[in-house]
Formats: sequence, C-alpha cells, structure tokens
Amino acid sequence: MQNRIEVFKQMLEADPDNTMVLFGLANEYQKTEDWQKVIETLEKYLAKADDEGAAYGMLAKAYEKVGDREKARAAYEKGIEVSMRHGHPSMAQDYRITLEMDYAD
Repeated sequence: MQNRIEVFKQMLEADPDNTMVLFGLANEYQKTEDWQKVIETLEKYLAKADDEGAAYGMLAKAYEKVGDREKARAAYEKGIEVSMRHGHPSMAQDYRITLEMDYAD
C-alpha cells in the first residue's frame, strides 16, 4: 500500500494540480486508515475540483473517524447539495439517510 502512496506522491510532484491524482491519493490513505491524511488530501482536492459528491462522503467518514462530528455533518450536507447539482440523487439520498440516522439532534 505504501508503494502506491509513493507513486501518487511522485505523480503529484510532476503535476500538482492533477485533481484525479489527489483523489486517488486520498483513496489510498483511506485504505491505510490514515484519516488525517485523507482529510488534508481531500481538502486540497475539493479546493481545486468540481467534485460530483463522492469526495464529500469520503471526507465526512474521515471526519467521523477523527471524532469531528460537526465537520462530518457539514461534509454530508455539502455532498447532498453537490450530488444533486450533478444529477446523483441516490448519492444525495444516502447522505440524507446517514444524517437522519447518525446525526439526528
């Protein structure tokens, strides 16, 4: 797994604005459960990319893992907005259900 992370890092060095590489790196960090790196990488990715919703779900899960429920909730809410805008209502519904079940006040 570490080898794949190094490959993604090298690709980013060659092309720092490649959003697909950033997303791929975040996915590799998720596999190793390095939640802080997932958060850092996805925040960089989302600052540059017009994500269709999936990154927000991944980001929310990472925030959950580090115990930041407020940021997780905000990521799910943003994921709903973005996924609807990009025509992914089932993704938005999944995020709504998660909010209703796990974040009901």
